[in-house]
Amino acid sequence: MAIPALHPNWSRAPIGMTDGYSLEMTAKDRPALAEAGSRIALETPVAITFLPGESMDARIAAAADVRALGLEPMPHLSARRILSHEELAETVRRTVAEAGVRRMFLVAGDPPVPAGPFEDTMALLRTGLFEANGLQAIGIAGHPEGHPAMDEQARWEALETKHAEITRRGMATLIVTQFGFDADPFITWLEELRVRGIDAPVRIGVPGPAGIKTLLRFAARCGVGASTSVLRKYGISITQLLGTAGPDALVDRLAERLTPAHGPVRLHFYPFGGLVRTVEWINDYEARNA
Repeated sequence: MAIPALHPNWSRAPIGMTDGYSLEMTAKDRPALAEAGSRIALETPVAITFLPGESMDARIAAAADVRALGLEPMPHLSARRILSHEELAETVRRTVAEAGVRRMFLVAGDPPVPAGPFEDTMALLRTGLFEANGLQAIGIAGHPEGHPAMDEQARWEALETKHAEITRRGMATLIVTQFGFDADPFITWLEELRVRGIDAPVRIGVPGPAGIKTLLRFAARCGVGASTSVLRKYGISITQLLGTAGPDALVDRLAERLTPAHGPVRLHFYPFGGLVRTVEWINDYEARNA
């Protein structure tokens, strides 16, 4: 399948590891986006998360802000938090109309019981609303270090099924992984992904610079491996929890390990320490490695 023409950097090898990166934000990050916007490369994809405490209007406004800055919005939809088919249809329609959205990221969501009629990502895809509204690409999650509700076989089956359904509906698949501290699980997972014939572009989840306690809190919540040996490779000492840590060692290690055989790969930054701080780190890293 051809790489989607939604970002020019996918059509060539990256110049550096942060080339063609993407970011994540919440609707509450709109002031931070405005502050950092001039320092973010044009057409950079920006994902807008689907948090339960934020309204549809707030998420759509954030997506519109992203578009107004010349960036590429990718709103999230959390299947189990959507109350009705009508709410889903209105969200998709308005987001396309008001923010020029061409891609969305679909997840099942955390609630064990759906608030409405949608159990998972496949239930959203089967509505046909995305291709009907002109969406060109659908993002789905990859879990190199596991998922609390699925074993390894179930994870691969789910990924293959969603990729096939997205392709069948005439859209491109984009895979964004959970964040991690260690390059090795990412590389192993990418190798298995390509062996299974999934050629979709992948964005590897990287935690932006943040306080060590903050990083560990998100790791515990997301089920990410954070053993003493893994943290040491990342540059964190478990006995020193008052400092901050950036992803320099992880990004350097990925740069060493990734090859053309791993297919199209870029980085996706989770700004746990703040959007502005993450953008500053990216620009500093690029300058140091130019």
